[in-house]
Amino acid sequence: MFKISELMTSPVYSLRETDTLQSARVLMDQKRIRHVPITTGSNIFRGLITNRDVLANTISHLADIDQATQNEIDAGIPLQEIMRTDVRTVSPEDTVKEAANILYHNKYGCLPVVDNGKLVGIVTEADFLQLTIQLLEAMDQASAAAKP
Repeated sequence: MFKISELMTSPVYSLRETDTLQSARVLMDQKRIRHVPITTGSNIFRGLITNRDVLANTISHLADIDQATQNEIDAGIPLQEIMRTDVRTVSPEDTVKEAANILYHNKYGCLPVVDNGKLVGIVTEADFLQLTIQLLEAMDQASAAAKP
């Protein structure tokens, strides 16, 4: 059976509870990611912040606030105040099928991978799309090889 450890992204970009909304925004923009796990200094998983959380905690551009002011506001908001803590996680030993069902039925965008409380990886919708593409390509190759 295909395990999460074979599909997950590791190492993971993560932030600490004491980091700020500004640091989350910068990391997401620079690395082009939408989910950032939050950990303690010893890498214990504590929560998650998503692109939606960042947007929900941003003052509307309709308020006519300049970027410098927005950055100053963001720098004053610690992630522990806005992160999600009721996050479903998976183990590296869980099956890919189990994780896919969790993502699909709960409409999650990612699942942090946690082993003995420590963050060891993340599996996202993009990982499953990449796996789907690989499987479809393998099916195409097998079909082409089977033709006389």
